[in-house]
Amino acid sequence: MKFGKLTGYQLSGQKLLLDFEGQAASVEAVAPGIINVFCGLETSDHRSKAIEGDKRLPVSLEVSKEGDCLWLRTEEVLVRIGHGFYVDFYDKEGNQVCSDYRGERKLLQRVSDEQIRLLESEGHSAKQAEAESGVEVVKALTGTEHFYGLGDKTGFLDKRHYDYEMWNTDDPAPQVDTFKALYKSIPFFIALTDSHVYGIFADNTYKSVFNMGQESEDYYFFSSVKGNLDYYYIAGENIPQVLERYTYLTGTHPLPQKWTLGYHQSRWGYMTEEDIEEVAVGLRGNDIPCDAIHFDIDYMDNYKVFTWNQGRYHNDPKGYLKSLTERGFKPVTIIDPGVKKEKGYYVYDEGMVGGYFAKDREGRVYENAVWPGDAVFPDFGDPKVRKWWGEKQQFLMDLGVRGVWNDMNEPASFRGPLPDDVVFTDEDKPAFHEKMHNVYGHLMAKATYEGWKGLDGRRPFVITRACYAGTQKYSTAWTGDNVSIWAHLQMAIPQLCNLGLSGMPYVGTDIGGFGADTTPELMARWVQLGCFSPLFRNHTSLGSRRQEPWKLGEEVLRIYRKYVKLRYEWLPYFYDLFFEEERTGAPVMRPLVFHYEKDKTAQTCNDEFMVGSQVLVAPVVNQGIDKRMVYFPEGDWYDYWTGEKLTGPVWFVKDAPLDTCPIYVKAGSVIPTMEPMSYVGEKPLDKLILKVYPGAGVYDHYLDNGEDFAYRRGEYHHFRFTVKEDGSVETQILHAGYDKPYKEIEYSVQG
Repeated sequence: MKFGKLTGYQLSGQKLLLDFEGQAASVEAVAPGIINVFCGLETSDHRSKAIEGDKRLPVSLEVSKEGDCLWLRTEEVLVRIGHGFYVDFYDKEGNQVCSDYRGERKLLQRVSDEQIRLLESEGHSAKQAEAESGVEVVKALTGTEHFYGLGDKTGFLDKRHYDYEMWNTDDPAPQVDTFKALYKSIPFFIALTDSHVYGIFADNTYKSVFNMGQESEDYYFFSSVKGNLDYYYIAGENIPQVLERYTYLTGTHPLPQKWTLGYHQSRWGYMTEEDIEEVAVGLRGNDIPCDAIHFDIDYMDNYKVFTWNQGRYHNDPKGYLKSLTERGFKPVTIIDPGVKKEKGYYVYDEGMVGGYFAKDREGRVYENAVWPGDAVFPDFGDPKVRKWWGEKQQFLMDLGVRGVWNDMNEPASFRGPLPDDVVFTDEDKPAFHEKMHNVYGHLMAKATYEGWKGLDGRRPFVITRACYAGTQKYSTAWTGDNVSIWAHLQMAIPQLCNLGLSGMPYVGTDIGGFGADTTPELMARWVQLGCFSPLFRNHTSLGSRRQEPWKLGEEVLRIYRKYVKLRYEWLPYFYDLFFEEERTGAPVMRPLVFHYEKDKTAQTCNDEFMVGSQVLVAPVVNQGIDKRMVYFPEGDWYDYWTGEKLTGPVWFVKDAPLDTCPIYVKAGSVIPTMEPMSYVGEKPLDKLILKVYPGAGVYDHYLDNGEDFAYRRGEYHHFRFTVKEDGSVETQILHAGYDKPYKEIEYSVQG
């Protein structure tokens, strides 16, 4: 990108139009703390898939020229624009926060072609330096940065000194720190320095690179092979405010149905009605609360989407799903995008007649292979196709299905990846796969969500493997095909926390691991972490060891039951956190740095996390350990199990035998709990039990019907509990719109 000298400018509303020798560009104040930097290298408009609607807020704007530079000032941000379209950001006091790097990139010295051949001869590979791409932004490092977010990535919480790619990728190999890309591409990160915090959202759907100081100690950069220069600088006083503003742009997750926050049981390999029934009977017989059983690809007729294998369900799948529902189990079915190429198969026939499938350059329907064999791919970038796909969900609803699990939507394929030049639609014009790849899963989730919302009326429950920024408006997500190894249990904490910091709050891992064989100890420790993750699902692969809790011995069964029951006891707390999330974007599962960003230990803590602002969880994530070091940030903390009080900041050695996950509650907190249930709705929710931890604090609690969108019409109760130092509680009802309030509220002082 060569811009040259700034030759002219004009203020149009809140947008500063800029003329350079080589390009036209713009800087727009979307809001007082949100600045868009744009150059239409491919299109003149944003065409964002993440940001829907006009997000501009009124801004008090001043523009001035000093020497060769333009200065743009809002109530919160000062922006300097110079020759070469260098853009620097300052706080309102004039302190520099984020600036473009003025020097040349220093490519890392790698190896020669001859050395590459030598490495490859023994099976090694060698990475070459990333040369400048079509769209590139290089920012100066101050030396104190920590980077968080970037979506679904391997490794640790802090992404400083690492580099990643945004290209949705289905790679079944065990995911390790060297993996550059996984299933999700969320090009947003939060930068924390000793003096400031800010976010950057680079809204470009092409394959991109984010090098967070891996190449140099002087700068970091993000680049894309094609597309527009289009990024948002997001200012804020702290990490929660930056994330709130990012999710103002891209959306928050709607309040989920309450049952979805319960326990989910799944396995690729439940082939028949008898297999599912064995699991259902085992769950209830072993006193494991459960709300959902998932049906993987084997329920379909020859893996054809929107069909059911009648023979495996005695020609009455609807009747069987009804029997599951009557026992409190909600059926959730997998759906892949690949449609079997088969004349006479109604989904394929409808798609061919409607022109709903992606095509090659010559206009022929593009074919690859997935589970059903030869398959074609819906063009979800076309609004007509999304509407059609949404209407197809009626087949599942009529059978009694309550949720949809979108898989293979990177899109994955068996005969090599889809070529870059497969032709899709970008709303109203053709676009190649290279542009639409990273939003394919996003648009599939949108089609599914809108279909269920329109047809069913309840809050849709959609899970996706692939996504882009903004997918949180439509779907929850899981981290894909992990493996039953301790390294993946360890990785789950920073992985889920960074997804939360990327605007995806409703996420989880496959508890126990998807690939390979779990062990009793690994499963016992994983459920202790999993019961605090927003999506709480045990899932594993065909051919692996069975992971139903009663298959792993009496000790594991007892531990598993303990933590699933704890999750159900705490469901009102998790539900409250989603009420908060929909309003503010704050994730449910949070790294310590979210609330303690000045704490040096919290900034790089990988093995503890917060659940909301009140609960600290320090699970054991190493084999053979029966005690662990726990770090407490500032404040007073109560041991959930013993009531012992500790004051931070401090390290503490906690005994943690196999049945114990260290859990701590902050002084002044309230944890709303409910009486034991085997599934949500088994009994009326007449009694609320408040666990109160002495200290000064305020807690907001919500109650509604837990299913539909009536809460958006005011049909909910809003309670406020104010805790005093002695543990006494003052109760207020701030809003009374729900017609089935609690009959009793019980207060139980802890500690």
